[in-house]
Amino acid sequence: MNFSLYIAKRYLFSKSSNNAINIITGIAAIGVVVGAMALFIVLSGFSGLKEFSLQFTNEFDSDLKILPESGKTISFSKAQKQQLAKIEGIEVFSEIIEERVFLHYKGKNHIAYIKGVDTVYESVNSIDSIMIAGLWFEPSLSEVVIGLGTSSKLSLYLNDYSNPLEIYVPKPGTGQLNALNPTNAFTKKRTVVSGVYSVNEDLDSKYVFTDMDFARDLLSLDESKISAIEIKMLSNASEESVRANIEKVFPEGVVIKNRIQQNDALYKMLNTENIAVYLIFTLVMIIALFNVVGSIIMMILDKRKNIKTLYNMGASLREIRRIFFLQGTLMTVLGGLVGISLGVLAVLAQLKFGFVAITSTLPYPVKLNLVNVIVVFVTISVLGIIASKIASSRVREKLLV
Repeated sequence: MNFSLYIAKRYLFSKSSNNAINIITGIAAIGVVVGAMALFIVLSGFSGLKEFSLQFTNEFDSDLKILPESGKTISFSKAQKQQLAKIEGIEVFSEIIEERVFLHYKGKNHIAYIKGVDTVYESVNSIDSIMIAGLWFEPSLSEVVIGLGTSSKLSLYLNDYSNPLEIYVPKPGTGQLNALNPTNAFTKKRTVVSGVYSVNEDLDSKYVFTDMDFARDLLSLDESKISAIEIKMLSNASEESVRANIEKVFPEGVVIKNRIQQNDALYKMLNTENIAVYLIFTLVMIIALFNVVGSIIMMILDKRKNIKTLYNMGASLREIRRIFFLQGTLMTVLGGLVGISLGVLAVLAQLKFGFVAITSTLPYPVKLNLVNVIVVFVTISVLGIIASKIASSRVREKLLV
């Protein structure tokens, strides 16, 4: 093995007498370096994009959320509140009432979701980080907090007491009776906007936050009925243990979702895109490694006399094949390491200076991740070994005689 490795290193790092082979080998090495660098930069870009997209869920979604298994509400008695509060690992929980509503302001309309929250909601989710104008609503004052998208669509201003926002929701009951008198088909409430939040484009047009009592009165809900419970866990809490204890409090009729499950569509989309890009660039790497195969085969043909000499000196066919196998493997592994190193420098430069920008104030997000380094190195190494094995198999017995 040491003999084959020594010869392989000599062939790799020394120039051939044939200039064409030197050019082909150089092109093959550059292809490996560029391919590894490009794959690492793209994976780092998607890691940054994924983290950038998911940072909004960390601010807006709770650690755990209890939802009705069917229907729109769940029963939550005082006894269940006490049991839930005693569960080890739960820091605080908040009751939620949520329903689709119709908004009307100065002739403009918009459909959104009203989200009635209690006074501890701010402890479950970081409200301060999403507020961009005004203040969070004061309980019992019939105030709401809307998203930036809703504010833009309705041209809605803060604290406009002369033109309050009108919220409509269908009255519970039979549709036939309501259809006879459309004016009685909806419950209407007037309210004033106290603040504006901004998370992302979708959420900014989706939710209207308000006091729990205001939402309950608007929807004509019983005091024991809620739409969901959002839970903040202690940092050292076990999710499995907390889930098991919650299931004891709610034996049936509820679904418990963590932050990933609450945004499963977003996670699936990001993971699918990441895998697709990885496969595409891996295909590019496979094409680039054809140059390595060609380079090794050209080297075999160029070194025919040396191969015969080594064979006559006692080297076996297997050892001679191993020389060119190791040469190709060294070329891809070393090229991969150089490419990864250049990729790391490029990612660090983007993190520090933000050369590539999405907007004038927002640099393209990237993330330096050890997993990406390992993925790229393993991919390059495996593909390089396969390519080297294919190329080294071209050493046949007829070349030795």
